[in-house]
Amino acid sequence: MFSMGHKSSVNLKNSPQAFLCQFPEGRRLRHFAKFSLALMACLGMVLISGCAVGPDFHRPQVSVPSGWAGPTANPVEQPAASGSQKLADWWTLFQDPTLTSLIDRAVASNLDLKLAEARIREARAAKGVAAGGLGPALAGSGAYQRSRSSAENRTGASAGDQYQAGFDAGWEIDIFGGQRRNLEAADADLQAAVETRRDVLVSLTAEVAVNYINLRTFQQQLVITQKNLAAQRHSAQLTRQRFEGGFVSGLDVANAEAQSATTAAQIPLLESSSRQAIYSLSVLLGEPPAALAAELSPTGTIPGAPPEVPDGVPSELLRRRPDIRRAEAQIHAATARIGVATAELFPKFTIAGSAGFQSNNFSSWFDWVNRFWSYGPSMSWRLFETGRIRAGVELQKALQEQDVIAYRQTVLSALQEVENALIASAKEQAHREALASAVAANRKAVSLAETLYTEGQTDFLNVLQAQGALYATEDALVQSTSTVSTNLVALYKALGGGWQYNPPAKATALAE
Repeated sequence: MFSMGHKSSVNLKNSPQAFLCQFPEGRRLRHFAKFSLALMACLGMVLISGCAVGPDFHRPQVSVPSGWAGPTANPVEQPAASGSQKLADWWTLFQDPTLTSLIDRAVASNLDLKLAEARIREARAAKGVAAGGLGPALAGSGAYQRSRSSAENRTGASAGDQYQAGFDAGWEIDIFGGQRRNLEAADADLQAAVETRRDVLVSLTAEVAVNYINLRTFQQQLVITQKNLAAQRHSAQLTRQRFEGGFVSGLDVANAEAQSATTAAQIPLLESSSRQAIYSLSVLLGEPPAALAAELSPTGTIPGAPPEVPDGVPSELLRRRPDIRRAEAQIHAATARIGVATAELFPKFTIAGSAGFQSNNFSSWFDWVNRFWSYGPSMSWRLFETGRIRAGVELQKALQEQDVIAYRQTVLSALQEVENALIASAKEQAHREALASAVAANRKAVSLAETLYTEGQTDFLNVLQAQGALYATEDALVQSTSTVSTNLVALYKALGGGWQYNPPAKATALAE
């Protein structure tokens, strides 16, 4: 026998549960034990079902050639680290401080890049929201209510106050992995946003370089045009003097003046194009169009192409090009969302509880006797929506299939871009060499034609033809020099160079 202070007795042969139930605190311990067992059982189910419904992501397999079909830009074997570094900051190989400065400033202040960074922050916040679904939720509440009862009840009409404050908690046990798949999709979306920013960075560096090369090209064309205009005006003056001396006809004078006027007409167009290139660069740097006019208006040379270009192998594009990496992340997100949709076919288990104080008097609101609480598990199952849920699963599968097709198309486009850039770069080099020889020959022809014309041994038509041919080949040589550089920029962009670049301290840090 077990004796208590109030002289009652309990039979020890009874069960421990019966013994505890005879006391309020014992009953609470029994309820707490049941709750603990239920919680442990649910947690055990989560641990046992470590896998989530839906397919797991696997990197898509695509076949790429072992080498490039076109001529490689750099046949000399280079260490991998050296090639990677050249791709990371390829514009420094042009050895143009102005170009390097413009790219540094563009990375620091370009608005498209800032927009991409804001979208990374958006995706990171969305991932945090998805992660929050894995844990319990706790909410506090408080309320005051004054009410009046009907006069037809037994006690007659009455009015009273009610005060209530407490907490509500709930936790959906992610047995079938819907929440985990949702977090997986959000993480893949974040990776896609990071790759989008890198893709914007690659495009930005290439666009700044191309616009800068175009600016210097227009300026060099302007120099050539002004030089040829001066020579043509000198020839026109000489022709007029010979006409006044009676040595040539007025036709030669008219032809000479027509040629110089035609050349002069090109100058306003080149000046306009130069100014527009400056405006484009200013906007790329996130500044008003005329902000760089004073800095870039002085004539500069076209950045020369470096002698060596790292090329690598086609398979390296799959890890270097941000657009391919972004497409892969989009497949990952779409695959995870199939699991999110599939989890809706299964029941959801939730542990919920509430606790607080409730009283009709403010003074006794938080007295211990006015407490209340409740807890327990619950289950919900969308049994009569199976058709709709299965249609949602098929929808996500179709979207994932589209992302896989888009990924393969992105890879093929990347390979084509590199092949185009390789062949264009190699053939333009040969084109430029031929133009350089043509310019040298035409200069000799102009000198000989002017000498013979002055001596009266040839007519002015030969002078006009020689001067026109020289101007055309000099202009073509400038454009070819520009094309060699822009083709090289296109090759670096196609190879996925530029996003590994670490800007100076004043620039925005790369998203990792």
